[in-house]
Amino acid sequence: MDRRKFIGGAAVAAAGTLAACGDGNGNGDGSTVAAPAVNRNRTRRLRMVTTWPASFPGLGTAAEATARYVREMSGGALEIQVYGAGEIVGAFEVFDAVSNGVADMYHAAEYYWQGRSPAFNFYCAVPMGMTAWEIMAWVEYGGGQELWEELSGQFNIIAFQAGNTGHQMGGWFKREINSVSDFRGLRVRMPGLGGDVIRAMGGAAVALSGGEIYQALQSGAIDATEWVGPWNDMAFGFYREAPYYYGPGFHEPGSALAVGINRDVWDSLPADQQTMIKTACRAANNQSVAEFTHHNGIALQTLVEQHGVQLRTFTDEIWREMGRVSEEVVANAANADAITRRVYDSYIASRRRSREWANVSETPYLQMRELVLGG
Repeated sequence: MDRRKFIGGAAVAAAGTLAACGDGNGNGDGSTVAAPAVNRNRTRRLRMVTTWPASFPGLGTAAEATARYVREMSGGALEIQVYGAGEIVGAFEVFDAVSNGVADMYHAAEYYWQGRSPAFNFYCAVPMGMTAWEIMAWVEYGGGQELWEELSGQFNIIAFQAGNTGHQMGGWFKREINSVSDFRGLRVRMPGLGGDVIRAMGGAAVALSGGEIYQALQSGAIDATEWVGPWNDMAFGFYREAPYYYGPGFHEPGSALAVGINRDVWDSLPADQQTMIKTACRAANNQSVAEFTHHNGIALQTLVEQHGVQLRTFTDEIWREMGRVSEEVVANAANADAITRRVYDSYIASRRRSREWANVSETPYLQMRELVLGG
């Protein structure tokens, strides 16, 4: 839709302040006052920093899609320039950059900010947590967004869902993992609360940005790594260093990505542009789930058939221990502060409702589908 035709010449605030809407001739007597022409020379430009390499498939492109949707909906009145990790600030520095006003927005995974509050983990992924659709339901309808705004507001930020990878894989391992004891001393790249589970199982978890992982795997600094799923993982070439690909992941069953916006910048935007940003984030969120689902299936076939990747799944013994430790780690995180406790309680209640529905809908359907279609 051509927004200029849609708004019919209505004023657009392009500099972040509300423009005057009339010329003083409206007397409340039903007479019509002509709207002033839109000044297209006063485009508002915002800078978005990300934790991803520029244009990286699925992650970097979700940030770029958000920016594109905003530009198209605003008719060019609001422009968002996207910068990859390291172009303005480092990957793990984007939160502070936006909080302090060095940048206007970020696109990232919220669990990177768990050092500020463990509550941020719940807005990306927690071990044995929600799937993509479940976390979307919680944030949009289960009270998650309101708690998120309270949490992020402590740091002068407002955040929205703007991407989701869907269910992630368990990771790439240089050697097979056959028992719980195999985790002892294992050096694994895994951020967030999933990393705490690895530590509790005797391993050593480290947080590395995407651009640092391959070299660490190649040099032997780490023994294993998780990243996302077949599509993104193949792009980084992890299969060259670690032939065993374990799935599914216990740690990120549906990893949400987020756009965080400096609160002062957000408050300076007119209501229509705020709505455009929220709508763009929702569109990017929905698109990314479809995009990852499509490309993961193609990439998995390529990894197995062309690169000789060996698919593995963790044993029942490992899964039981992962599950037990995960529940302890997530519950302990809730004791960190008052806001984390409230986020945890809300999240767990929503997960319970989703589980009850899934147990009579999606889960048995998938089992029956495999019964009918499986080889």
